[in-house]
Amino acid sequence: MSLLKGTRVTWLGHATVLVQLPNGTNLLIDPFIEHNPKYPKGFELPEKIDYILLTHAHMDHIADAIPVAKKHNSTIVAMVELAGYMGSKGAKSPIGINLGGAVKLPGVEVTMVEAKHSSSVEEGGQILYMGVAAGLILAIEGGPVLYHSGDTSAFRDMEMIRELYAPEIAMLCIGGHYTMGPREAAQAVRYLQPKVILPIHWGTFPPLTGTPRELAKLVKDPGMVALISPGEELSA
Repeated sequence: MSLLKGTRVTWLGHATVLVQLPNGTNLLIDPFIEHNPKYPKGFELPEKIDYILLTHAHMDHIADAIPVAKKHNSTIVAMVELAGYMGSKGAKSPIGINLGGAVKLPGVEVTMVEAKHSSSVEEGGQILYMGVAAGLILAIEGGPVLYHSGDTSAFRDMEMIRELYAPEIAMLCIGGHYTMGPREAAQAVRYLQPKVILPIHWGTFPPLTGTPRELAKLVKDPGMVALISPGEELSA
């Protein structure tokens, strides 16, 4: 039986991932669409996007959160400060959670876990901090446990993420410069021990030089690294 058990995971370039659950709930993580040079040309989101999940406030992760939420009548789930900011920009009834907290959505429980990164927006020439950056655990009813790292370095407490949630599919940033690169991501794999890795946050901009093939050379089983292009669905 497929590890995905009816769940569909589509990488849309950078850190944007569409997760479609067997019960029909659709989740969009870190929507970066209009100005994302790696967003697949011609790809149309499903008519129904129930929830938008945000890992942190940098514009390459939230740029299209409000437009998508308004067009698709989506509810945004984010760090409490960021959720409040989204509400001030027109998001309808955003849900704010915090590290270690969880929210039960139809067909999935979403838990916010630690990440090592910053989180801010620039507005009116000023930097506004939006709480801290986070990763996300998606425990899908009757399906796999997914982990989206957000932007992060590798850190030892990823072992605790493994112990608490045992993610089977890990979406890990690998580009370097602003986040961990392949060497650090390989260490994260050793901490997390997932069955499948979906590399994200690479190749979008010139500084993001890390590649999935580099990561595959550094992990015990190269076949666990998904070598897919934006717009393609994960096969696991």
